[in-house]
Amino acid sequence: MPATQVPITERTSRSKIQANQASRLRDLLKFVNGHNHFYIKKFSQAGIQITNLDLADGLSQLPFTTKPELTADQVTTPPWGTALSEPLVNYTRYNQTSSTTGPPLRWLDTNESWQWMLECWKAVYRAARVGSSDRIFFPFSFGPFLGFWTAFDAGSQLGAHCVPAGGMTSEIRLGLIDTIHPTIICCTPTYALRLIEVADELYRGCDRSLADSSVKVLIVAGEPGGNIPTTRERIENGWGARVIDHHGLTEVGPISFECWENPGAIHLNECEYICEVVEPETGEPVPDGHQGELVVTNLGRLASPVIRYRTRDIVVRNTETCRCGRTLARLEGGILSRVDDMVCVRGINIYPTAIEAVVRAVREVVEYRATIKQTRELSVLSVEIEVGPADPDAVTTMIKSKLREALGLSAQVRAVASGTLPRFEMKSQRFIVDKNG
Repeated sequence: MPATQVPITERTSRSKIQANQASRLRDLLKFVNGHNHFYIKKFSQAGIQITNLDLADGLSQLPFTTKPELTADQVTTPPWGTALSEPLVNYTRYNQTSSTTGPPLRWLDTNESWQWMLECWKAVYRAARVGSSDRIFFPFSFGPFLGFWTAFDAGSQLGAHCVPAGGMTSEIRLGLIDTIHPTIICCTPTYALRLIEVADELYRGCDRSLADSSVKVLIVAGEPGGNIPTTRERIENGWGARVIDHHGLTEVGPISFECWENPGAIHLNECEYICEVVEPETGEPVPDGHQGELVVTNLGRLASPVIRYRTRDIVVRNTETCRCGRTLARLEGGILSRVDDMVCVRGINIYPTAIEAVVRAVREVVEYRATIKQTRELSVLSVEIEVGPADPDAVTTMIKSKLREALGLSAQVRAVASGTLPRFEMKSQRFIVDKNG
């Protein structure tokens, strides 16, 4: 892919980035204070007068915003809640969260706030070296989950040829890829792997593979995987293409992107967001190089903003200038885990990403599912695996050994018949906590 020049706003000095953030934060707070009933009430209850607020010390004087707060607001004032800054008639877009951790959170945007998110997605494309000569393939359902909706519209505005591929089987999608020759695919890491699996079946006995396709870049998001080295390697080898990681949230927008020059880290779009890293328990700032929770304020989504929003994502920030020339802070290793995902098994903290890193390293494993069974007496980790053309007993023994080495505990590992485990198009659910034992 051709190199793309880094915009000057993404390689300016840290002091200029912070000055721009402070100026736009003042504008945001001024607008919210007069229009957004959720934040008017929230700031009033915290004893904060926006007009008299001194932002010299950053955002520390403002309270955090959490997803349970926003959900409760929509329950109390259905269906939209009160976190809207404009009259309802101005809103033209509806999306909702994927509801993997609770009831869906409904989110509205005006044309202006939607356009702001498209500009954020254009930063993702620039870093991935995507331009007007590319054809972008979107194999997702185009439902109410925000997903790649903004990516589709942003790609069109860039002049790229955008192809919707919802409502199709994986086999039909692969046939369409063969026919129209896209250069870019936007999907979840899970679905990138699923298409490899289906292609291997379709092309069995033929002198070809998915790595022979026209696809040069896969932009992945929606779940961990792009940041897990073993998963990333499996996708890149299967497609013969480069993986670019990205992440965002429905209630926040497209926050980050991986640059071409520094794989394995994702830049925070600090031109459009203020991003803090705090200690999850205390909320105190965490220095660079230490794990903490990502807290985000979006500066351009005035119609439906979030201020100091606790994402629950665990990250490690680095503010040194990147080899690509960007001065935007980056998250080393991407999103490492989520605060809500950690489960304690026999005194050991277990994260889904740690299990995936182990299982995906074993190439004979086609699919897997991990279950934590919790009882009053004991918590047990069990892993089901589908095995390709290999000895299931040998692979099972290997996975047991690798999990014990990586996690420090024994897991029950069982091989199941091919096609037994579910496949996913969007966010996967391979990590299940069964509190009924």
